[in-house]
Amino acid sequence: MREIFIDPKVRPVLTRKAPTARTAGRRSTRRLAGVAAGVLTMALALPGVANAAPVTVIPGLPPVEIPNIPGLPTPPAPSTPETPQPPSTSKTPEKPAEPAMPNVKTSTGYVALADDKAHTIWWWKDGEIVKKMPISMGSDKHPTPNGVYHTKEKYRDMYMDSSTYGVPVDSAEGYRTYVEYATRMSWDGIFIHAAPWSVEQQGVSNVSHGCINVSTENGKWVYDNIPRGTPIVVRGTIGGQYTGD
Repeated sequence: MREIFIDPKVRPVLTRKAPTARTAGRRSTRRLAGVAAGVLTMALALPGVANAAPVTVIPGLPPVEIPNIPGLPTPPAPSTPETPQPPSTSKTPEKPAEPAMPNVKTSTGYVALADDKAHTIWWWKDGEIVKKMPISMGSDKHPTPNGVYHTKEKYRDMYMDSSTYGVPVDSAEGYRTYVEYATRMSWDGIFIHAAPWSVEQQGVSNVSHGCINVSTENGKWVYDNIPRGTPIVVRGTIGGQYTGD
């Protein structure tokens, strides 16, 4: 048998076997178990704050609650992304612009404009609008002529009679009607007067025999406030042109 001489100055070289896949898996499992055990130990050591702790998930192990440790920053709460809202398309209706005051001479400071399209009469005093009224003017059979009228005599009440302009009272188009607060606009029978029977049409449509119908309240305002000689401009009707005054 041969003797082997080993030099004491030379250290033996140990050969380490390469870990197999099974061995590596066991070591990984032991490491994960060690981490979990450490986490559980911390949770048991701080029971007073464990209830508000976030949950940490370790792959391969059940979720573990990690307590908030005083002195360390608290992790931010998860935020829910806001759902974008579509832009609003609703618009507030714009108030219709008031018309410009008619460019007519006035000796009283007042000027009026009766507009057929708007079924409205506006009143200005010294360039400022002071009153706005819904009106009903002459129907298609009896349209109110366009032009510049001037207020004349006033009647607290009166009877309007179609025979005064050639239509018999007892005919199909005839009438004899009691009215209040009547202010004459022309000598051929056009007035602005109270007409409570046509309040529903005032501001909407034309139903009169040529006069400007207003409510009783508005007829009284004209009667009480508008001096004789005030210009009233009528425009937009199908009644042709008023030439007399």
